[in-house]
Amino acid sequence: MKTDYGLMKMQLESLSEGVEWDITILSNASALLWDSLEDINWAGFYIMRNGRLELGPFQGKTACTVIEAGKGVCGTAVLEDRTQLVPDVHFFPGHIACDSASNSEIVVPLHRNGEVYGVIDIDSPFKERFTEDDRQGLETFAAALETIIA
Repeated sequence: MKTDYGLMKMQLESLSEGVEWDITILSNASALLWDSLEDINWAGFYIMRNGRLELGPFQGKTACTVIEAGKGVCGTAVLEDRTQLVPDVHFFPGHIACDSASNSEIVVPLHRNGEVYGVIDIDSPFKERFTEDDRQGLETFAAALETIIA
């Protein structure tokens, strides 16, 4: 089943209407990702604090709490300021295995005031789970989220 990213964007905008606190917005956004994407085992956010990523709202098993910029898939997304679509995490240099069941991952940077604010991180137990359609859809979702949390 193909994910309807346009619908997800509209749902995100509706859920965020009148909401000012980032944590509330990101909490609902993580639940929306979790409910909308098939074959995933983790969906959530890491937020930049003191030059490193710290765990934000998410859905799934417990997770790594701190990730240094440049480390793992999330830290690489921050350092390079670009989406990381990883078909098999076991071949990603320096991959951080928060959940040994994860086999593929996509991480999309989020921005505020022209700087990286954090990342959307989504894991799957299936290799090659994420496609270019997912990259484009999640980048559109991220752009909407950036407008909301601006």
